Amino acid sequence: MRFRVGVHLGEIIEKADGTVYGDGVNIAARLESLAEPGGITVSDSVRNAVKGKVDATFDDLGEQVVKNIAEPVRAYRVGAEESPVPKPSSAGAEIDLSLPDKPSIAVLPFTNMSGDPEQEYFTDGISEDIITELSRFPSLFVIARNSSFTYKGKSVDIKQVGKELGVRYVLEGSIRKAANRIRVTAQLIDTLTGSHIWAEKYDRVLEDIFAVQEEVTECIVGAIAPQVDAAETLRSRRRPGNLTAYELAVHASALAAESQQKSDVAVRNEALRLAREALALDAQSVQALFAMAYAQWLHVVWHTTDDRQAAWREAMDAVMRGISIGPSSPLHAMRALLLAFAPGGGRWDEARMEAELAWRLNPQDVFALAPCGYILANAGQPSEGIRLLERALRINPRDPRAFFLYANLANAHLAAREYAKGLEWARRATASAPDYGEAYLHTAGLYVGLGDIDKAKTAFERARALAPEYVQHLVQRRLRSETSSPGEPVDGGTEFRRRFHIFLRIAAGLEDASAADALR
Repeated sequence: MRFRVGVHLGEIIEKADGTVYGDGVNIAARLESLAEPGGITVSDSVRNAVKGKVDATFDDLGEQVVKNIAEPVRAYRVGAEESPVPKPSSAGAEIDLSLPDKPSIAVLPFTNMSGDPEQEYFTDGISEDIITELSRFPSLFVIARNSSFTYKGKSVDIKQVGKELGVRYVLEGSIRKAANRIRVTAQLIDTLTGSHIWAEKYDRVLEDIFAVQEEVTECIVGAIAPQVDAAETLRSRRRPGNLTAYELAVHASALAAESQQKSDVAVRNEALRLAREALALDAQSVQALFAMAYAQWLHVVWHTTDDRQAAWREAMDAVMRGISIGPSSPLHAMRALLLAFAPGGGRWDEARMEAELAWRLNPQDVFALAPCGYILANAGQPSEGIRLLERALRINPRDPRAFFLYANLANAHLAAREYAKGLEWARRATASAPDYGEAYLHTAGLYVGLGDIDKAKTAFERARALAPEYVQHLVQRRLRSETSSPGEPVDGGTEFRRRFHIFLRIAAGLEDASAADALR
């Protein structure tokens, strides 16, 4: 606990119960607010009374205009004089404010620009909710509310705030109300360079104040986490020389994510190499364990490894080690994906429970929402999957890798047999990422559902050209499976599986092209 102290020498008025008040007390209170944490500020009267009688220096802060005091008060900051006799130090008196080994952020209290004191509750509520939700991300070091709110109502130098709180990033913003509408602005700033990393504004109709507060908080938090990740990735790549375990792990995760778009084996293997190098430096690096699991999961999905069982086991081992160190939504989401893509057959019930756990741990984490939406859509709950995927897109609409969400939404609508809607998302996916093979597979399935076999074949061939190993194994697996069980009623889902089965036989050259007439 670090205290501020203000001292003034002047007249007071004392009540019968011992309470004191008057200008002397008020001036002392104002001087206290001018002191730094752990510091002492005194008035001119105190400085004149004790100068030369105490081992202290007095730094002149000039005349200060303070609240409820008619005349300016001259203030001095008290410092210790240098002494030839060393004084005993207080253990733990100094706090190490060097930057931690993961992204650090402080959320300053948002500014109420409305001139309406009643809006202070709403404004502070937004700031507090953002702090709370950011604290759900174990990859972030978030300054507590009590520290960041000491800057409320003050004009601040962002670089100085970074030094005083020991953070790399600061989020600041403002809220303006007019009639029944509000505008919330927010900006994320790098405290070392002073540069803006991200800025956005949100206009809302203020019908339900709590609903608006929750929605704006979700949008801001959903946008900040990916922006910080991107900034940290860029910083790790620009830094030459020896990298720390954290920087290696960040780089590994970024490379794994890059290789998800297409079957880029070299990039994926480089991600694995960096993850192992990071773990050699720090065996407890959760970020490195996640990166390793991510890269190996992609090897399993895209069939770009000679031993998928070994890759799957190493990925699952890395995830479980990470969870034992500290459970988090990304780790549980990755475990859900591994269960869904287990060699020999997806364990969908387990995957669904794990994905829902990831989502509950952090409802604002897009990396938790997207896998959960994908898995629910493929585990017989397409409507719920669509809802979560749309939520992920809503809270982070400018995600540069949003084509994954588009493709997953196409797949979810395919599972819901909403072929026209799914095709709209598939087109957005292929327009955003022309080299993403899986989006073309979803496109092919949607065209089969619509009965347009020629376009389905074109999309399928594009997918096969982009990801030959993946498509080959998918065709083989589908053709080995039965389209329906004996006695199973032929509903819309069964009929689609039958049609898609015939389509794959045509695409594999096992069926004469004339069979396509039955699908039109």
